[in-house]
Amino acid sequence: MKQNYVQYINQEKKVKIVIDENIPYANELFSRTGDVINFSGRHIPKEILHNAHGLIVRSITKVDKNLLSNTTIKFVGTVTAGTDHIDKKWLDKSDIKFCSAPGCNSISVVEYVFAALLKIAQKENFLLKNRTIGIIGFGNIGSLLHRYLNCLGIKNVLCDPPLSKIKNKKKFFTLKEIIKQADILTLHVPLYNYGPYKSLHLFDKSLLSSLKKNTIIINTCRGSVINNLDLLEILDFRSDLKVVLDVWENEPNFLKKLLKKIDIGTAHIAGHTLEGKVRATIQVYKVWCEFIKKSENISIKDMLPTPIFTKIYLNGSFTQSKFRNLVHLIYDINQDDISLRNITTNISENFDKIRKNYGIRREWSSIEVCCNDLLTEKILRNIGFSTKILYKNNYHMY
Repeated sequence: MKQNYVQYINQEKKVKIVIDENIPYANELFSRTGDVINFSGRHIPKEILHNAHGLIVRSITKVDKNLLSNTTIKFVGTVTAGTDHIDKKWLDKSDIKFCSAPGCNSISVVEYVFAALLKIAQKENFLLKNRTIGIIGFGNIGSLLHRYLNCLGIKNVLCDPPLSKIKNKKKFFTLKEIIKQADILTLHVPLYNYGPYKSLHLFDKSLLSSLKKNTIIINTCRGSVINNLDLLEILDFRSDLKVVLDVWENEPNFLKKLLKKIDIGTAHIAGHTLEGKVRATIQVYKVWCEFIKKSENISIKDMLPTPIFTKIYLNGSFTQSKFRNLVHLIYDINQDDISLRNITTNISENFDKIRKNYGIRREWSSIEVCCNDLLTEKILRNIGFSTKILYKNNYHMY
């Protein structure tokens, strides 16, 4: 059936793709294969889906039977790693091709986690190498964070119940074990509402109250992994806890009272680097091209503009202070925190507005760091920076 459909749209040459207007470079790419129609916001007017063949969305759009029944859509792509906004079972039953972009924002989210940790470490005056970080969820993001932490010599422990059942060289701990060991907990799990690996309200009142004193919690996966009302209640008597939330229950109508009690709050933008967005668009576009039997060769380097800052010189040995300054030069997480706190009215509307109008944020690799210390260069290169080695006394390359 899918083959016949592909033959049909190729013969008719009237391919129509409906695309969220906030997906970078999507129009430029998908217009190579047909007519692009844009939509804005969380809800798609059903009339624009008439006679359309493809639908490309973000995480804010719910795609299910209610949206797509009695339409001609035969391909759905989401430029996100998460897929809990997609009814994949219904799409499969309806013979609609689906693809997501797993791993597209892994680098972005890991860099966000470091930006948050370095800010809190500066405020609380501690070194990350003197803390143990618990990574809950060992998928694309959790595994990359694990690798970066190892490169920096920061102790970290892992929790991933599904993977713990599989023979793996990595040592996995249970959730109860990890919260006893870790000083910092960073969450990277998919949202499962039911089943043996249910993650809905994984962090509830009971678990939150049992955390070690001065624990730092970072949530960049899905808001409902933490029961936000329980967290709000716990923070009334656990002022020692430090909390970073990029995701919230009931987005975009987040809990303003909770924002006032946490250390860093942002509007679900942890994965929003330009590189991450372009990477996702390209991933979905390539699958679309395969679906319509079109040959296309494209690279992320072909799409990215030249960054504002392209080169910096870093003297001497690697320190947390230098690392923090370098990270915050590329991305100042404080600005995103301020943007969310500035919302005083129309909570949901302004939450979405922040995301829609989010500025250009680049990844660490966008800037070349010229080092005169071999170990510093190696560390930075291993955690994703573009680097060059220079002589100590003059800036000539080896």
